Amino acid sequence: MCFEDEAGFTRRPPKGRAWGRRGITPVVTVSGRRSGRLSVAGLIAMRPGSRTRLCHRLRTHPAGKGERRSLGERDFIALIDGAHQLVRAPIMLVRDRLNTHVSRRMRELIDQREWLTVFLLPVYSPDLNAVEWVWAHVKRSLANRAVVALDRLETLVRNRLKRLQYRPETLDGFIAGTGLTLDEPASP
Repeated sequence: MCFEDEAGFTRRPPKGRAWGRRGITPVVTVSGRRSGRLSVAGLIAMRPGSRTRLCHRLRTHPAGKGERRSLGERDFIALIDGAHQLVRAPIMLVRDRLNTHVSRRMRELIDQREWLTVFLLPVYSPDLNAVEWVWAHVKRSLANRAVVALDRLETLVRNRLKRLQYRPETLDGFIAGTGLTLDEPASP
């Protein structure tokens, strides 16, 4: 069983709480100019008897007009194929209803993979997707951190995700945070 989601990061840091001297508000200075975007797709894979795993794909989108600033169908299917190679088992994928996930092209790519079964979450239900907790965790770790260059942001995000890959108990906590119970089907 796998959960999949995507997120975007920019050089503008997420807001977070900070300590400061009384009467002096901490200030994080960032450039107001458009500087590109980092798109990330993540997938939490769990299998009975194995540790929970995190797979991800990153793509940078430099600032520019008329260029796609998000991940495409090929990026998502490459992530799923990589997870399939990792777990070496059929995949039941749970994901949201992003337009790229439900496009005709994506349905064709999914139909080519007999080992893949996709379940779509109800509309407006991010609390049921464990990967949303991954993004919250990563963004919280980047709070109030001004990044000068897009490649530096990519390095920071990649490092945060790499750390999570080696913490299956944290990934299990993200799954538990959804409140979903994953029971095996009862036999007739």
